Amino acid sequence: MPSDQVKPTLVIEGPATAADQATIAVTKLSPTDPTEATAKVAESLQATLVELIDLSLQAQQAHWNLLGPSFKPIYLLLDELNDEYRDWYDEVAERLAASGVAADGRIATVSAGTPLEPLPPGQLRDQDVLVFFDARVALVADRVRARLDPVGGSDLVSRALLLSIALGLDEQCSTLRAHRS
Repeated sequence: MPSDQVKPTLVIEGPATAADQATIAVTKLSPTDPTEATAKVAESLQATLVELIDLSLQAQQAHWNLLGPSFKPIYLLLDELNDEYRDWYDEVAERLAASGVAADGRIATVSAGTPLEPLPPGQLRDQDVLVFFDARVALVADRVRARLDPVGGSDLVSRALLLSIALGLDEQCSTLRAHRS
C-alpha cells in the first residue's frame, strides 16, 4: 500500500481492564473541511450539544441529592427533564454527524465549553433545585434561540432542530415555575 494511503493509527493507553487490556488501536480518520456555512451550523450545534449534556449531568446530580417535602414530584420531574436532554443531545450529535462533522461530548469539552454554573456540592433542597434549574434552563433556551439567526437558511433541518429544542426548553421553564408557585 502506498504511503499516502496508509491509515494513521492512534494508540490510546488507559488503565488496565479486567482482561488486562490497557491499550487499543483506533484508526483516526482525516477531518473533513466543512464549508463556511457548515462550520457556522456545526459551531451552533456543538455549543448546544455541550449545554444539553451539562444540563443532563446536573439534572442527574440534583436527582441523586434531592431533599425536602416536595421530593417525589421534583424527583420525577428531574427524570423527565433528563430524558429530554438526552434525547435532544443525541439528535444534535446525529445532526452533526449527518453534516460531516464529529460531535464532541467528551467531559473535558463539556467542562471547558459550558456557560452553566455547577450545582453546589452535597444535598440540595427541593425548592432550591427548582430555582437552580429555572435559571439554567432559561439561559440555555436563550442561547439556543440566539443560534437560530447564525444558522439561518443555510441548514433548515438544523434550524428546525434548534427551534424545537428552544421550544421544549421554554416548556420546561413553565413547568419549573409552576412547581415553584
